[in-house]
Amino acid sequence: MKDTATSCTIIAALVTTVVFAAAITVPGGNDRNKGFPILFEDRGFITFVISDALGLFSSISSVVMFLSILTSRYSVTDFLFTLPNRLIIGLITLFISLISMMVAFGATLYLMFAHKITWIIFPLTAFSCIPVALFAYSQFPLLLDMIISTYGPGIFGQRSDRILFWICKSRKEKL
Repeated sequence: MKDTATSCTIIAALVTTVVFAAAITVPGGNDRNKGFPILFEDRGFITFVISDALGLFSSISSVVMFLSILTSRYSVTDFLFTLPNRLIIGLITLFISLISMMVAFGATLYLMFAHKITWIIFPLTAFSCIPVALFAYSQFPLLLDMIISTYGPGIFGQRSDRILFWICKSRKEKL
């Protein structure tokens, strides 16, 4: 779990860096007189802004989740409930950040090339999705295994009460 959290932290930090840099350098540039982006009223720009913001927030969330795994105290209850939940949340937010980053990339391609070279948008967007698909192919089975082992049936085939137990336990701790 520590090795997975370490490698996923690196990936999430890279995504955070790329998405943050994309947010600062607005596609199309800014109007010098007003300070607003030139392509502000284009649909592609709104898609870019929303997907870039979603990618930034979800990648930062995944970094926080993976770092909380690395800094855990590693008690028995942590291995049963807390660490699997954090890994599941971290992987889901990492998948969301990668998908959002690719949507922002596609929107940028649309903004730059839609008016002149339309045929190049689809192949570049398709090729850019290959790394995300490879990451999903390699990490999605881990996510499914974690969800099934954490929330699925126990070793005796009975339905798990772990979600209910975890909610009740957290409420008792707050009281």
